[in-house]
Amino acid sequence: MIFTTLTGVVASLALSATLLPAAAPAQSRSSPESVQTRSLLEEPHECAQAVARCDGTLAVPLDWDDPSSERIEVAFAWIPAAEHATGTILANPGGPLPALPDLPHLQQVLGPVLDHQNLLVVDPRGLGKSSPLLCPGLKLTEPDTIAACSARLGSRTRFFTADQAVHDMEAVRRALGAGPVTFYGNSYGTAYAQAYAARHPDGLAAAFLDSTMVTSTDGYALWPMRFRPDLLDLVCDRSRACRALPGDARRTYARLVAHLRERPDPEVPLVALWSVARVNEPVFGREVNAAATSYLAGDPEPLRRLARVLAGAPSQPIEGAEWAGYLAYRCGDGSFSFDRDADPAERLDQLERYYLRERPLAPYTPADLGLDVRTSVEFCVNWPTPRHSPVLSPGADLPDVPVMVVGGDFDTHTPAEVSAAMRVFPDATFVRVPFGTHSLAWGVGEAGECVRAALRSFVTAHRVPQARCTAENYRALGAFPRSLDEVAPVPAAGLDAGRRRVLAAAFATAADAVARRNPYSLFHGRLTDQPGLRGGRVAFGDGSVTLDEAAFVPGVAVSGQIALTPEGRATASLSVLAPGSPDGRAYRVELAWEAFTAHERPVLSGTFDGTPFKTRELH
Repeated sequence: MIFTTLTGVVASLALSATLLPAAAPAQSRSSPESVQTRSLLEEPHECAQAVARCDGTLAVPLDWDDPSSERIEVAFAWIPAAEHATGTILANPGGPLPALPDLPHLQQVLGPVLDHQNLLVVDPRGLGKSSPLLCPGLKLTEPDTIAACSARLGSRTRFFTADQAVHDMEAVRRALGAGPVTFYGNSYGTAYAQAYAARHPDGLAAAFLDSTMVTSTDGYALWPMRFRPDLLDLVCDRSRACRALPGDARRTYARLVAHLRERPDPEVPLVALWSVARVNEPVFGREVNAAATSYLAGDPEPLRRLARVLAGAPSQPIEGAEWAGYLAYRCGDGSFSFDRDADPAERLDQLERYYLRERPLAPYTPADLGLDVRTSVEFCVNWPTPRHSPVLSPGADLPDVPVMVVGGDFDTHTPAEVSAAMRVFPDATFVRVPFGTHSLAWGVGEAGECVRAALRSFVTAHRVPQARCTAENYRALGAFPRSLDEVAPVPAAGLDAGRRRVLAAAFATAADAVARRNPYSLFHGRLTDQPGLRGGRVAFGDGSVTLDEAAFVPGVAVSGQIALTPEGRATASLSVLAPGSPDGRAYRVELAWEAFTAHERPVLSGTFDGTPFKTRELH
């Protein structure tokens, strides 16, 4: 994504299940078997003999470096393969949050692979059912409650980190008698995968890493809080129309921020402008550069329309006793812009100086966005980290096993950053997913299906498939027309220039409405209706869009129905009132096109007042 706020990352990981394709809930192969906790690590666990899903717990040391330390319980689910097992998948969905609640989603993502692969899912210690760390009254946006939580839980929290959690996972694997595992890590699950590979190389047969956590030079997990103007350039550079806009994308956006700082617009506060730059949301990515250019040229409506959608967007509260476990991992495993051994006052001073010196949010400042660095930027200021516990120790000798890594352009870490970081694995292959976001195998649309197919192939054969997955299904707009004269005519033979211009305006209106139903769109996908850009109304139904005198181009009112198939084929039957219409009547326009493509101008066919036409595709 273009930027990463702590609140946004937490919410996106906690809500990752909402990105799954619609499907029937995954069914267990039979009712889970309840078993008693095992206290002797060297003994086989009852679940080792299970022929159906078996839920169990295992007693493990709080500190694996001290076998005599306090024992805690870790919970797991073991799902034997439906048929003959050829291997075992150890999966973690990320967070760092409880893993067991996401078991149905993991089953759905892995699909038919589980006919011949066992599945092991372990709740990391301190989370879910594994000796959870709990602090009633905890709110991550209130530093005092974080400090109180740390004091309440005491020094034992220093052992609730990835380096300890992977020892638990290995203990469960051994207690079940499972052979080396294929580790499937999503998001923070990739941090566990790296920690496991470094500490238990003999237990790892292969790994599939989706949306990888990158570690710092000292081995701790990086959680970058930054603005990514380079992504504005990325989406614009892919579009001929956007490249034709004056200036370059990032400088135009910086000018817009400065303009709104000096002359605030209540309809586009700076915090809303920050969110409008979510190019991982296809509607925003398609329009933000053109909207910024239009605003600076005196046409504010395109940008205001984008900002309005954000006003009613739901957000997830990050509060509750169970978030103590999240803090233990984030703060214990994390690398920050302050010293881990500094006290809270020193950390806050270092953090504030870092944001003044490095300006990672440029062209914004924290003040522009109303951010307090302790409540909105970094929760770990008030959480002590007294133990050396890197996720991946510098110079770790990682096993020479097949590793497939997938990452998208719009993820938290850039493809270049992930590719470079994963060179620590001797046999790692990085696969970039253009325009991909976070949790790729959990995603919707063709990109999600493609990455899931690659995942299933890899965990079965331990060979990287020839996958060419992409989430690039739009091209950024150029200028928003202020009149019909500014619309470039559609190159349709058999129509005069005036009709070709009206046809172009009608298609632009229809395409603008249909863009709100892009399968990768979350914000606009929630809309049931929206005003037209220049007037009228657009209503969204199940597989249909209704235009009621909707105006994308001033003076051109479009009414009618658009049908949209799940594959993205759009057909429209429209009436179009435009300046110069003969006798003031509406033109009748029939259109057909592929709605969601990475082509500059898709093939457009249909009729204009009964005259058939078809255009050529422009890449």
